[in-house]
Amino acid sequence: MTLLQADPAVIAEGVNFLWVLVVTFLIFFMHAGFAMLEAGQVRSKNVANQLTKNLLTWSVGVTLFFLVGAGVNALVGGLTGPDAVSVADAFATLAPEGANAWVGWLFGAVFAMTAATIVSGAVAGRMKLRAYVAYTVLLAAVIYPVVTGLTWAGGFLGAMGFHDFAGGVIVHAMGGVAGLTAAYVVGPRMDRYNEDGSVNVIPGHSLTFAALGTLILAFGWYGFNVGTAATVFTVSDGSLELGAFATVGRVAATTTLGMAAGAIGAAAATLYKTGKVDTLYVANGLLAGLVSVTAITDAIVWPGAVAVGLLAGIQLPIVFEFVEKRLKIDDVCAVFPVHGSAGVLGALAFPFVATEFWGGAGIGYLVDTFVVQLISVVVILAWTVVATAVVFGVIRAMGEIRVSREHEIDGLDISEHGVNTYPEFGSPDTVTDGGFTEENGIVRADGGAPNDGGIKMVTAFVRPDKLSDVKTGLAEIGAPSLTVTNVSGRGSQPAKKGQWRGEEYTVDLHQKVKIECVVADIPAEDVAVAIRDAARTGEPGDGKVFVLPVEDAYQIRTGERGTVAV
Repeated sequence: MTLLQADPAVIAEGVNFLWVLVVTFLIFFMHAGFAMLEAGQVRSKNVANQLTKNLLTWSVGVTLFFLVGAGVNALVGGLTGPDAVSVADAFATLAPEGANAWVGWLFGAVFAMTAATIVSGAVAGRMKLRAYVAYTVLLAAVIYPVVTGLTWAGGFLGAMGFHDFAGGVIVHAMGGVAGLTAAYVVGPRMDRYNEDGSVNVIPGHSLTFAALGTLILAFGWYGFNVGTAATVFTVSDGSLELGAFATVGRVAATTTLGMAAGAIGAAAATLYKTGKVDTLYVANGLLAGLVSVTAITDAIVWPGAVAVGLLAGIQLPIVFEFVEKRLKIDDVCAVFPVHGSAGVLGALAFPFVATEFWGGAGIGYLVDTFVVQLISVVVILAWTVVATAVVFGVIRAMGEIRVSREHEIDGLDISEHGVNTYPEFGSPDTVTDGGFTEENGIVRADGGAPNDGGIKMVTAFVRPDKLSDVKTGLAEIGAPSLTVTNVSGRGSQPAKKGQWRGEEYTVDLHQKVKIECVVADIPAEDVAVAIRDAARTGEPGDGKVFVLPVEDAYQIRTGERGTVAV
């Protein structure tokens, strides 16, 4: 049978299902962007915790959405809308019949998980993992499905005519407001605010991660918006015709223009405010521009997309500063100004930039549409705030919402997961808590008064790959305490040639690790020899070891001074 002899309905159904699956996978890939963006904005000691939250958000959340959430969505839509639905029909996802049932719930699930993962960025650095996972369970099973039930599933807000094409409010503003509420309930990080209320800036550990995560999210957003727009084929009079592709071009264009305008607006706002263009704000502004047009991208004029995107970018630093300094809420990844206020802005701006209004619909259309948009936004956000506050309020009352002070100081990577995201300075068989003891009464060569009774510092510059050997060597002689720093320098090691876009340049500063070890009861010579022996390769560039006298020492905790402080 040739293609021309095939049933057009079968071809249309197959291509349309394939399209939905492709855009579903594209939206799923946004989780890689969220993971990088959020990991880049937290301290290095909390990176693994943030990545774990992203992994569990998907894993736990998608399971609960399949088992419960998809059914709640349909049930709420039937109970609050004009069309009745039975419990059996609502939970038909658990016994799917036909390809559509298998594909449809997954397309809804990736939207749900986007809303869920937004929350993790607001509460980074201080919330217990179990508290976050518990909220994810309830969000995926109940909180988010109620919102979609009231809207996309045919509930009363959808019946009123609420326009949210791809989730600007239903997904993003809902997630942003949930994140803001959660951040308020859990409280700020312990060193975020001073006693007088002034703010301490806590930079994230990697601007590179944040920027790359932003671009991955922007890539996935085309699946979010354009993917929602398109039905590839329809069948009319027994022949194939293009489906919803009439709106695809508009959606792609307005999504792109809103994204670009958001970055420009944030850049302009920070340039005006500080005299410099803030890189992170530009990245966040790009996302805010995307969020702002997501609800309306299918039915607006292109100048409207530019205007809404610009406003979303401009409001970003203003709203973030208001949340940070006026409300005293520690929103680590700026999820409210990026997702919350930007999503609300776009939804409320819809009637002013709608193609229908600019096509001559008149003031009556503008007023009626704005009232519907406003009522819907208020209902969705009120439900989100109340539900989130109740869940986290109960968890806080149980004493399970926040890590201890000691764990927050150490970092959640170690305290919650027992891992180090950047383990260059670690080794599984290096002793870290031992001390020097004489064996069998052997008399030491220093006569029991090492370093002439004083304090000395041994400073060494060694190859980075020899650090683990040096730590082991120092532990073996009872000198486990040390400070390690990544440095660059030059000595006898020859320079190298490098290339950048075809242009050659000289690399004369080589990567080294600086080790500092202050000793009193252990001979500095023993320490120097241990480092020398452990770090030697026999090639130029092995490094140097220096021994310096230390005039005095103070222990901060006890106030002890001199050799006992060491």
